[in-house]
Amino acid sequence: MAIPVKLTCCNVLMLLCFFLGLLLEARAGSILYSVPEETEKGSFVGHIGKDLGLRPLELAKHGVRIVSRGRTQLFALNPRSGSLVTAGRIDREELCAQSARCLVNFNILVEDEMKLYPVEVEIIDINDNTPQFQLEEVEFKMNEITPPGTRVSLPFGQDLDVGMNSLQSYQLSSNPHFSLDVQQGADRVQHPEMVLQSPLDREEEAVHHLVLTAFDGGNPVRSGTLRIRVQVVDANDNPPAFTQTAYHKSVPENVPLGTRLLMINATDPDEGANGEVTYSFHNMDHKVAQIFQLDSYTGEISNKEPLDFEEYKIYPLEIQAQDGAGLMARTKVLIKVLDVNDNAPEVTITSVTTTIPENFPPGAIIALISVHDRDSGDNGYTTCSIPGNLPFILEKLVDNYYRLVTERTLDRELTSRYNITVTATDQGTPMLSTQTHISLLVTDVNDNPPVFHQDSYSVYIPENNPRGASIFSVMAQDADSGENAQVTYSLAEDTIQGAPLSSYLSINSDTGVLYALRSFDYELFWDLQLRVMARDSGVPSLSSNVSLHLFVLDQNDNVPEILYPTLPTDGSTGVELAPRSAEPGYLVTKVVAVDRDSGQNAWLSYRLLKASEPGLFSVGLHTGEVRTARALMDRDALKQSLLVVVQDHGQPPLSATVTLTIAVADSIPDVLAELGSIRTPVDPDDSDLTLYLVVAVAVVSCVFLAFVIMLLVLRLQRGRSLRLLQASRDSAAASAPAPHFVGVDGAGSFLQQYSHEISLTADSRKSRLIFPQPNYADTLVSQDSCETKDFLSAPQSLLEDKEETFSQVNLW
Repeated sequence: MAIPVKLTCCNVLMLLCFFLGLLLEARAGSILYSVPEETEKGSFVGHIGKDLGLRPLELAKHGVRIVSRGRTQLFALNPRSGSLVTAGRIDREELCAQSARCLVNFNILVEDEMKLYPVEVEIIDINDNTPQFQLEEVEFKMNEITPPGTRVSLPFGQDLDVGMNSLQSYQLSSNPHFSLDVQQGADRVQHPEMVLQSPLDREEEAVHHLVLTAFDGGNPVRSGTLRIRVQVVDANDNPPAFTQTAYHKSVPENVPLGTRLLMINATDPDEGANGEVTYSFHNMDHKVAQIFQLDSYTGEISNKEPLDFEEYKIYPLEIQAQDGAGLMARTKVLIKVLDVNDNAPEVTITSVTTTIPENFPPGAIIALISVHDRDSGDNGYTTCSIPGNLPFILEKLVDNYYRLVTERTLDRELTSRYNITVTATDQGTPMLSTQTHISLLVTDVNDNPPVFHQDSYSVYIPENNPRGASIFSVMAQDADSGENAQVTYSLAEDTIQGAPLSSYLSINSDTGVLYALRSFDYELFWDLQLRVMARDSGVPSLSSNVSLHLFVLDQNDNVPEILYPTLPTDGSTGVELAPRSAEPGYLVTKVVAVDRDSGQNAWLSYRLLKASEPGLFSVGLHTGEVRTARALMDRDALKQSLLVVVQDHGQPPLSATVTLTIAVADSIPDVLAELGSIRTPVDPDDSDLTLYLVVAVAVVSCVFLAFVIMLLVLRLQRGRSLRLLQASRDSAAASAPAPHFVGVDGAGSFLQQYSHEISLTADSRKSRLIFPQPNYADTLVSQDSCETKDFLSAPQSLLEDKEETFSQVNLW
C-alpha cells in the first residue's frame, strides 16, 4: 500500500492499529486492502494474483475478473503484474459520506471454476475538504438588557472528512462582550455557543461584528469562517415558545413533491413586532436543507425533493423561532421515512455461458447471477426463480449470488435452444419483480444413429431391366445436426450365386439411390435379400441397417419349349401310330411343352394350326392331347401331318410349333408293308448297313420276347395252386384293356404299358430300334425317368391311370 502523503506519528499509530484489524479480519475469508482517496488512476492497491495463488499470466487463462454490483467500477486488474489497481479517481466523501470506515466491497470471479472471492478495500481519508458553514453570515438581535452569561447557539461547521481530518475546533474573534464556548453533544458533534460576557449598551455600540472560525485536524490544517452580526435592540422580555418540545412525523418515501408534512407553531405573548414570530432552519445539513422547505411565517414544512428511505431513514431538522425583538427559541423536528416498495430487484448476469454441448453432465454451470434490492425488510428480501419446466436449477451462493446449473443431461434433438427467464421478486406490497433472459444454445453431439423410414423395404423390379438403371431409393434421417447428420449409404457385403453382391447392385453413397449393374433374369433367381447400411459422419460415427427384399418380376421372355414329341438328333422324322379301328376321341399322342416363365406367362394353350386332312384330328386346348375327331376310314391317307402351335398367355404372347406325322395302320407289319411299297432310289453303298440293321432289330426283338416269357413263367410259379393261379390269370385277363402295341403278340397286360420306338427308312436299309419307354398320355415325365431300365418298377397308379397307349415309329 502506498500513501502519497506525509504522515504524523499519530497517523502512523492509527494506521498500524488499522492494519492489525485487517489482519484479524482476513481470517474470516475476505481479501482486505486499503488505498488513500484521490489517488491517480492505476495506483497499486494489492497483489490479487498472489493472494489467489495464481501467477500474473494465469489470470487471463482462468478468466479472473472483477464483479461488482450497482456502482461504477472503481478498481481494475493489471494483467501484467497481477495486481489490483485503481480504475480512476476515488472520492471517499462521495462514496461513504461521514461514515467512520469507508469499505468498498466487490468480488473476484475465477470464471473457469465459477468461484467468488470477496474483496474489501478501505478508502483512507485524506484532508481534501475544508470546514464549511451553511451560511456565510448570520445575524442575531440581542436586547440591551440581556444579562451576562446568556448563551447564543451558533451554526456549526461541517467538514466532509473523517477522523483527524474532520472539524476539530472553533475560534471566535476577540470581542470584550462575547466569548466562545464549545459543547459536546450526545451525537459527539461540537456545538459552538456564543456567551455574553458583559452587558450591552445599544447607545454605546448598536452592532457588533464577530468572526467564527472552524479548524480541522489535518496536515496542513484547513479552516472555514462564519461572519456574525449582533444587533443590539431595545428590551423584549418574552421569547417565542413552541407548542411542543420536539416534533415527530412519519411519512412514506413516495410522498408527492410539495406535500405539507408538518406544521410547527411558536407563540410570543409580546405585542407588536416583539410578538411577531418567524421560522428558519438552524444548523441544517446541506443535503437535508435542499430537500425540505420551511414557510418562515406559517411554520409549514413541505418537501421540495423526493424522499429516499435508502438514503435517509430519519431526517433530523432543527427549527428556530425568532420574534421581532430578536428573542429566539428552537425545537427539534424528526421526520421518519417509511420504506415503500419502490425499488424493483436488480438482476445482474455476472458470468454466462451461451453454448453448451448436449452431453454435459448434470451440474454444469451456465451462469452466475447477482440479485440486489435497495429496499429494506420484506421489501428488500428477494427470491430468484426460473420456470419449472426447464432442465435447470438455481443454486444460492453467498451475498445474494445464484448459480444457474443443469439439472439433467440436455438433449439437443428435443430442444436445441433455451430462452431462460430469470425472475427476481421481492416480498413487498405490492411485490415487484425483474426479469432477465439468458439465451443458451445446445450444441450437437453425435448420439443418434441414422434411422430409416421403414423397418424393411420390398422392391419389385421386372426382369431384363436395363443395366445402370435406378431401381429404388432409400432414405435415413439422423436427428443430429451438421456433420453428425450427414448420412452415407452402402451395401453389406454378400454373394449371389457365387458372385459378389457389388457386381449386381450399387448404391449412391450420398443419395441412397440403388442401381442395377446387371440385367436380372427371373429364371436364374427371383428373390434377393440384402442389407443397406446408413452411417453418419460424426466422431465416432454411428450406423444402422435395414433389410431390403428385392423381387424380380417375370417377363414373357421365354418361348414355350416342346418336350414331346422330340425330333431325333439325327434328322429323322418321328411318326405316331393310329389304328384304323380307332373310335372318335381316341388318344393318338400328346404334345407336351413347358415355359420357363411363371404365372400367366407360363400358361400354355395348344391349337391345331394346320392339318393335311382337316377335321380328322383335334388338339386339347389345355392338355395338348391329339385325339381323333372322327372314325378313320380306308380312304384316309396313311401319312397324316399336323402342325400344332403352343402359345403362352404373356404380353405379347410367344409361341412354338411342332409338326406331327401320324401313320394310320392297324399294326406294325401293315406300316412296314405300306412303307415298303414306297419306292425310293436304292444306294448300293448302303445295302450292307441296312442288312446289319435288320438283323439287329430281329435279334433285339427275340431277346425282348424271351425276357417277357421268362418273366411270365416266374410269376406263374409263385401261385400256391394251379387252380388259384388260373383264376388269378383269368381275372387279370378280364380286367385289362386290349393291348395297343402292334407287331408283337402274347405280351399280355405288361406290354400294354410300354411302346416300341422304331426308326426305319423307307427301303429298310437304315433303321434303328430303341428300347421300350413309358408313354403316359396326360403325364409329363422327365427325360431321366423315361430312360430308366427298371421296367418292373413302374408305379401301379400310373399303370391304372391310362388305358390307352400307342406305339411310336420314327421314320427317315
